[in-house]
Amino acid sequence: MQKKRRTPVAALALAGVLMAAAMSPSSAGVLEQVRERKMLHCGVDPGLAGFAVQDAAGVWHGLDADYCRAIAAAVLGDATAVRFVPLTERERFKALQSGEVDVLIRDTAWTMGRDAPFATVFVGVNYYGGVGFMVPRSLGVDSALQLTGANVCLETGSATDVAVAQYFRSRGMTVNVVPVDNAAGALAAYVSGTCNAMTGDTIQLYDARLAMPRPADNMVLPEIVSKNAYGPAVAAGDWRWAAVVRWVHFALLDAEELGVAAATVDQLRVSDNPDIRELLGVEGSLGKEIGLDNVWAANAIRAVGNYGEIFDRNLGAGSNLQIPRGLNALWNEGGIQYAPPIR
Repeated sequence: MQKKRRTPVAALALAGVLMAAAMSPSSAGVLEQVRERKMLHCGVDPGLAGFAVQDAAGVWHGLDADYCRAIAAAVLGDATAVRFVPLTERERFKALQSGEVDVLIRDTAWTMGRDAPFATVFVGVNYYGGVGFMVPRSLGVDSALQLTGANVCLETGSATDVAVAQYFRSRGMTVNVVPVDNAAGALAAYVSGTCNAMTGDTIQLYDARLAMPRPADNMVLPEIVSKNAYGPAVAAGDWRWAAVVRWVHFALLDAEELGVAAATVDQLRVSDNPDIRELLGVEGSLGKEIGLDNVWAANAIRAVGNYGEIFDRNLGAGSNLQIPRGLNALWNEGGIQYAPPIR
Protein backbone atom coordinates (compact mmCIF):
# COMPACT_ATOMS: atom_id res chain seq x y z
CA MET A 1 0.00 0.00 0.00
CA GLN A 2 1.49 3.30 -1.09
CA LYS A 3 1.97 5.78 1.70
CA LYS A 4 0.36 9.18 1.34
CA ARG A 5 3.00 11.83 0.75
CA ARG A 6 3.14 14.63 3.26
CA THR A 7 4.64 18.03 2.92
CA PRO A 8 7.71 18.14 5.16
CA VAL A 9 7.33 20.27 8.24
CA ALA A 10 10.59 22.01 7.39
CA ALA A 11 9.22 23.03 3.99
CA LEU A 12 6.09 24.45 5.57
CA ALA A 13 8.17 26.36 8.07
CA LEU A 14 10.38 27.78 5.31
CA ALA A 15 7.31 28.85 3.32
CA GLY A 16 5.96 30.59 6.39
CA VAL A 17 9.24 32.42 6.94
CA LEU A 18 9.36 33.55 3.31
CA MET A 19 5.76 34.74 3.40
CA ALA A 20 6.32 36.61 6.63
CA ALA A 21 9.44 38.23 5.20
CA ALA A 22 7.53 39.32 2.09
CA MET A 23 4.82 40.88 4.24
CA SER A 24 7.07 42.34 6.91
CA PRO A 25 6.99 46.13 7.35
CA SER A 26 10.78 46.03 7.41
CA SER A 27 11.04 44.65 3.87
CA ALA A 28 12.13 47.15 1.24
CA GLY A 29 9.38 48.68 -0.84
CA VAL A 30 8.09 51.81 -2.51
CA LEU A 31 8.03 53.77 0.74
CA GLU A 32 11.76 53.21 1.20
CA GLN A 33 12.47 54.07 -2.44
CA VAL A 34 10.56 57.35 -2.16
CA ARG A 35 12.44 58.25 1.00
CA GLU A 36 15.81 57.33 -0.48
CA ARG A 37 15.31 59.51 -3.56
CA LYS A 38 13.51 62.19 -1.47
CA MET A 39 10.96 62.54 -4.22
CA LEU A 40 7.54 61.08 -5.04
CA HIS A 41 6.93 60.12 -8.66
CA CYS A 42 3.23 60.66 -9.32
CA GLY A 43 1.45 59.70 -12.55
CA VAL A 44 -1.17 62.26 -13.64
CA ASP A 45 -3.27 63.23 -16.65
CA PRO A 46 -1.34 65.26 -19.27
CA GLY A 47 -3.94 67.98 -18.95
CA LEU A 48 -7.46 67.83 -17.55
CA ALA A 49 -8.94 70.94 -15.97
CA GLY A 50 -9.70 70.50 -12.29
CA PHE A 51 -7.69 67.32 -11.97
CA ALA A 52 -4.20 67.82 -13.36
CA VAL A 53 -3.07 70.69 -15.57
CA GLN A 54 0.06 72.84 -15.76
CA ASP A 55 -0.10 76.61 -15.73
CA ALA A 56 2.14 78.91 -17.76
CA ALA A 57 4.84 78.67 -15.09
CA GLY A 58 4.81 74.87 -15.22
CA VAL A 59 3.05 74.44 -11.85
CA TRP A 60 0.56 71.59 -11.65
CA HIS A 61 -2.95 72.26 -10.35
CA GLY A 62 -5.97 70.07 -9.73
CA LEU A 63 -7.57 67.53 -7.42
CA ASP A 64 -5.20 64.75 -8.46
CA ALA A 65 -2.16 67.04 -8.32
CA ASP A 66 -3.05 68.04 -4.76
CA TYR A 67 -3.37 64.38 -3.80
CA CYS A 68 0.19 63.86 -5.04
CA ARG A 69 1.33 66.75 -2.83
CA ALA A 70 -0.57 65.38 0.17
CA ILE A 71 1.22 62.02 -0.14
CA ALA A 72 4.61 63.72 -0.48
CA ALA A 73 3.87 65.85 2.60
CA ALA A 74 2.83 62.79 4.61
CA VAL A 75 5.85 60.69 3.58
CA LEU A 76 8.59 63.29 3.18
CA GLY A 77 7.28 66.27 5.10
CA ASP A 78 7.56 68.30 1.89
CA ALA A 79 4.58 68.82 -0.42
CA THR A 80 6.88 70.18 -3.16
CA ALA A 81 8.90 66.96 -3.37
CA VAL A 82 6.83 65.62 -6.28
CA ARG A 83 7.85 64.74 -9.82
CA PHE A 84 4.66 64.89 -11.85
CA VAL A 85 4.69 62.36 -14.69
CA PRO A 86 2.02 63.06 -17.35
CA LEU A 87 0.71 59.78 -18.76
CA THR A 88 -1.64 58.87 -21.60
CA GLU A 89 -4.33 56.23 -21.11
CA ARG A 90 -2.16 53.69 -22.91
CA GLU A 91 0.92 54.45 -20.80
CA ARG A 92 -0.59 54.72 -17.32
CA PHE A 93 -0.71 51.09 -16.12
CA LYS A 94 2.60 50.18 -17.73
CA ALA A 95 4.25 53.11 -15.96
CA LEU A 96 2.81 51.98 -12.63
CA GLN A 97 3.84 48.35 -13.03
CA SER A 98 7.35 49.22 -14.23
CA GLY A 99 7.98 51.50 -11.25
CA GLU A 100 8.25 54.63 -13.38
CA VAL A 101 5.66 56.12 -11.05
CA ASP A 102 5.03 55.30 -7.39
CA VAL A 103 1.33 56.04 -7.55
CA LEU A 104 -1.16 56.68 -10.33
CA ILE A 105 -3.65 59.48 -9.66
CA ARG A 106 -4.99 60.11 -13.14
CA ASP A 107 -8.81 60.27 -13.47
CA THR A 108 -8.71 56.47 -13.85
CA ALA A 109 -12.00 54.66 -13.25
CA TRP A 110 -11.88 51.73 -10.82
CA THR A 111 -13.16 48.52 -12.43
CA MET A 112 -12.64 44.83 -11.80
CA GLY A 113 -10.99 44.52 -15.19
CA ARG A 114 -8.33 46.99 -14.10
CA ASP A 115 -7.85 45.56 -10.64
CA ALA A 116 -7.05 42.02 -11.76
CA PRO A 117 -5.28 41.88 -15.17
CA PHE A 118 -3.09 44.92 -14.46
CA ALA A 119 -2.10 43.80 -10.93
CA THR A 120 -3.29 47.18 -9.73
CA VAL A 121 -4.69 48.11 -6.34
CA PHE A 122 -7.14 51.01 -6.15
CA VAL A 123 -6.93 52.38 -2.63
CA GLY A 124 -9.92 54.74 -2.54
CA VAL A 125 -12.21 57.04 -4.51
CA ASN A 126 -11.39 60.73 -4.67
CA TYR A 127 -14.09 61.53 -7.24
CA TYR A 128 -17.44 59.87 -7.97
CA GLY A 129 -18.65 60.63 -11.48
CA GLY A 130 -20.16 58.94 -14.49
CA VAL A 131 -21.68 59.45 -17.92
CA GLY A 132 -24.01 62.42 -18.15
CA PHE A 133 -25.42 65.04 -20.50
CA MET A 134 -24.64 68.66 -21.33
CA VAL A 135 -27.18 70.94 -22.99
CA PRO A 136 -27.41 74.62 -23.92
CA ARG A 137 -29.51 76.54 -21.40
CA SER A 138 -31.54 77.84 -24.33
CA LEU A 139 -32.96 74.33 -24.76
CA GLY A 140 -35.02 75.01 -21.65
CA VAL A 141 -34.53 71.66 -19.88
CA ASP A 142 -33.02 70.89 -16.50
CA SER A 143 -33.25 67.10 -16.52
CA ALA A 144 -32.29 64.28 -18.87
CA LEU A 145 -35.87 63.06 -18.48
CA GLN A 146 -36.90 66.02 -20.67
CA LEU A 147 -34.71 65.03 -23.62
CA THR A 148 -37.36 63.10 -25.57
CA GLY A 149 -36.96 64.03 -29.23
CA ALA A 150 -33.60 65.76 -28.69
CA ASN A 151 -30.64 65.32 -31.03
CA VAL A 152 -27.99 63.64 -28.88
CA CYS A 153 -24.33 63.46 -29.94
CA LEU A 154 -23.09 59.97 -29.17
CA GLU A 155 -19.77 58.25 -29.75
CA THR A 156 -20.98 55.01 -31.29
CA GLY A 157 -19.43 51.69 -30.37
CA SER A 158 -18.34 52.91 -26.95
CA ALA A 159 -19.38 51.95 -23.43
CA THR A 160 -21.12 55.33 -23.28
CA ASP A 161 -23.21 54.35 -26.31
CA VAL A 162 -24.56 51.27 -24.53
CA ALA A 163 -25.22 53.08 -21.23
CA VAL A 164 -27.09 55.97 -22.87
CA ALA A 165 -29.19 53.68 -25.06
CA GLN A 166 -30.16 51.60 -22.04
CA TYR A 167 -31.02 54.71 -20.02
CA PHE A 168 -33.51 56.04 -22.57
CA ARG A 169 -34.91 52.62 -23.51
CA SER A 170 -35.64 51.70 -19.88
CA ARG A 171 -37.64 54.93 -19.53
CA GLY A 172 -39.57 54.56 -22.76
CA MET A 173 -37.91 57.65 -24.22
CA THR A 174 -36.89 58.19 -27.85
CA VAL A 175 -34.02 60.47 -28.86
CA ASN A 176 -32.37 61.15 -32.19
CA VAL A 177 -28.82 59.82 -32.02
CA VAL A 178 -26.21 61.83 -33.91
CA PRO A 179 -23.27 59.41 -34.34
CA VAL A 180 -19.76 60.80 -33.92
CA ASP A 181 -16.35 59.13 -34.04
CA ASN A 182 -14.80 60.56 -30.88
CA ALA A 183 -15.08 63.17 -28.14
CA ALA A 184 -13.69 65.88 -30.40
CA GLY A 185 -16.32 65.09 -33.01
CA ALA A 186 -19.05 65.22 -30.36
CA LEU A 187 -17.90 68.64 -29.19
CA ALA A 188 -17.73 70.00 -32.74
CA ALA A 189 -21.25 68.76 -33.49
CA TYR A 190 -22.55 70.25 -30.26
CA VAL A 191 -20.96 73.65 -30.81
CA SER A 192 -22.25 73.78 -34.40
CA GLY A 193 -25.79 72.99 -33.25
CA THR A 194 -25.98 69.68 -35.09
CA CYS A 195 -27.01 68.17 -31.80
CA ASN A 196 -28.51 69.87 -28.77
CA ALA A 197 -27.28 67.43 -26.15
CA MET A 198 -23.78 66.03 -25.69
CA THR A 199 -22.93 62.89 -23.72
CA GLY A 200 -19.73 61.83 -22.01
CA ASP A 201 -18.20 61.42 -18.60
CA THR A 202 -19.13 64.42 -16.48
CA ILE A 203 -15.43 65.18 -15.98
CA GLN A 204 -15.02 65.66 -19.74
CA LEU A 205 -18.32 67.55 -20.03
CA TYR A 206 -17.34 70.15 -17.44
CA ASP A 207 -13.93 70.44 -19.09
CA ALA A 208 -15.55 70.94 -22.51
CA ARG A 209 -17.96 73.54 -21.12
CA LEU A 210 -15.06 75.52 -19.68
CA ALA A 211 -13.44 75.70 -23.14
CA MET A 212 -16.52 77.24 -24.77
CA PRO A 213 -16.77 80.99 -25.52
CA ARG A 214 -19.64 81.37 -23.01
CA PRO A 215 -19.47 78.47 -20.52
CA ALA A 216 -22.43 79.76 -18.49
CA ASP A 217 -24.69 79.29 -21.52
CA ASN A 218 -24.36 75.52 -21.09
CA MET A 219 -25.26 73.22 -18.22
CA VAL A 220 -24.44 69.65 -17.20
CA LEU A 221 -27.67 67.91 -16.23
CA PRO A 222 -27.85 66.21 -12.82
CA GLU A 223 -28.57 62.66 -14.04
CA ILE A 224 -25.73 60.11 -14.08
CA VAL A 225 -26.28 57.35 -16.63
CA SER A 226 -23.45 55.05 -15.54
CA LYS A 227 -21.17 55.19 -12.52
CA ASN A 228 -17.42 55.81 -12.54
CA ALA A 229 -15.30 55.89 -9.41
CA TYR A 230 -11.89 57.52 -9.79
CA GLY A 231 -9.04 57.33 -7.35
CA PRO A 232 -5.39 56.66 -6.55
CA ALA A 233 -3.90 53.32 -7.58
CA VAL A 234 -0.67 51.53 -6.71
CA ALA A 235 1.02 48.42 -8.02
CA ALA A 236 -0.05 45.23 -6.24
CA GLY A 237 2.32 43.47 -3.85
CA ASP A 238 3.36 46.26 -1.48
CA TRP A 239 0.75 46.31 1.26
CA ARG A 240 2.45 49.01 3.29
CA TRP A 241 2.66 51.49 0.40
CA ALA A 242 -0.98 50.79 -0.42
CA ALA A 243 -1.85 51.53 3.22
CA VAL A 244 0.09 54.81 3.14
CA VAL A 245 -1.73 56.11 0.05
CA ARG A 246 -5.11 54.81 1.27
CA TRP A 247 -4.84 56.46 4.68
CA VAL A 248 -3.66 59.78 3.27
CA HIS A 249 -6.92 59.78 1.29
CA PHE A 250 -8.94 58.85 4.38
CA ALA A 251 -7.15 61.48 6.47
CA LEU A 252 -8.23 64.22 4.05
CA LEU A 253 -11.85 63.07 4.32
CA ASP A 254 -11.73 62.68 8.10
CA ALA A 255 -10.20 66.14 8.39
CA GLU A 256 -13.17 67.69 6.59
CA GLU A 257 -15.65 65.79 8.75
CA LEU A 258 -13.84 66.86 11.93
CA GLY A 259 -13.52 70.48 10.83
CA VAL A 260 -9.73 70.41 10.51
CA ALA A 261 -8.53 72.72 7.73
CA ALA A 262 -5.13 73.81 6.41
CA ALA A 263 -5.28 77.01 8.46
CA THR A 264 -6.40 75.34 11.70
CA VAL A 265 -4.14 72.28 11.92
CA ASP A 266 -1.76 73.75 14.48
CA GLN A 267 -4.33 75.42 16.71
CA LEU A 268 -6.47 72.25 16.85
CA ARG A 269 -3.61 70.24 18.30
CA VAL A 270 -4.92 71.33 21.72
CA SER A 271 -8.46 70.10 20.93
CA ASP A 272 -10.20 67.91 23.51
CA ASN A 273 -11.68 65.77 20.71
CA PRO A 274 -9.79 62.43 20.78
CA ASP A 275 -10.44 61.85 17.06
CA ILE A 276 -8.80 65.17 16.18
CA ARG A 277 -5.89 64.50 18.52
CA GLU A 278 -5.20 61.11 16.92
CA LEU A 279 -5.62 62.50 13.39
CA LEU A 280 -3.04 65.19 14.10
CA GLY A 281 -0.65 62.84 15.91
CA VAL A 282 -1.01 64.39 19.37
CA GLU A 283 -2.04 61.01 20.76
CA GLY A 284 -1.42 57.45 19.66
CA SER A 285 1.25 56.07 17.37
CA LEU A 286 -0.72 54.82 14.37
CA GLY A 287 1.68 56.42 11.90
CA LYS A 288 4.38 53.99 12.94
CA GLU A 289 2.16 51.07 11.96
CA ILE A 290 2.52 52.05 8.30
CA GLY A 291 6.06 53.39 8.52
CA LEU A 292 5.30 57.10 8.94
CA ASP A 293 5.90 59.55 11.75
CA ASN A 294 3.07 60.70 13.96
CA VAL A 295 2.44 64.01 12.20
CA TRP A 296 1.99 62.53 8.72
CA ALA A 297 -1.68 63.50 8.47
CA ALA A 298 -1.10 66.95 9.95
CA ASN A 299 1.59 67.56 7.33
CA ALA A 300 -0.72 66.50 4.49
CA ILE A 301 -3.65 68.63 5.68
CA ARG A 302 -1.46 71.66 6.35
CA ALA A 303 -0.04 71.41 2.81
CA VAL A 304 -3.24 71.06 0.75
CA GLY A 305 -6.21 71.35 3.11
CA ASN A 306 -8.92 68.79 3.79
CA TYR A 307 -10.90 67.05 1.04
CA GLY A 308 -13.54 69.77 0.95
CA GLU A 309 -10.93 72.49 0.53
CA ILE A 310 -9.24 70.55 -2.26
CA PHE A 311 -12.53 69.92 -4.05
CA ASP A 312 -13.79 73.49 -3.80
CA ARG A 313 -10.47 74.99 -4.92
CA ASN A 314 -10.09 72.78 -7.98
CA LEU A 315 -13.58 71.68 -8.99
CA GLY A 316 -16.23 73.45 -6.97
CA ALA A 317 -17.28 76.91 -5.91
CA GLY A 318 -13.75 78.31 -5.86
CA SER A 319 -12.94 77.12 -9.39
CA ASN A 320 -14.00 77.99 -12.92
CA LEU A 321 -15.59 74.55 -13.33
CA GLN A 322 -18.27 75.10 -10.66
CA ILE A 323 -18.96 71.38 -10.25
CA PRO A 324 -21.51 70.66 -7.49
CA ARG A 325 -20.30 68.36 -4.70
CA GLY A 326 -23.18 65.94 -5.35
CA LEU A 327 -22.06 62.39 -4.60
CA ASN A 328 -18.70 63.77 -3.52
CA ALA A 329 -20.18 65.46 -0.47
CA LEU A 330 -19.50 63.77 2.86
CA TRP A 331 -21.79 60.92 3.87
CA ASN A 332 -23.44 63.08 6.54
CA GLU A 333 -24.08 65.92 4.09
CA GLY A 334 -25.97 64.04 1.39
CA GLY A 335 -23.02 62.46 -0.47
CA ILE A 336 -21.24 59.12 -0.28
CA GLN A 337 -17.69 60.17 0.61
CA TYR A 338 -16.92 58.24 3.77
CA ALA A 339 -13.73 57.37 5.58
CA PRO A 340 -13.06 55.03 8.51
CA PRO A 341 -11.85 56.93 11.60
CA ILE A 342 -8.15 57.18 12.36
CA ARG A 343 -7.95 55.53 15.75
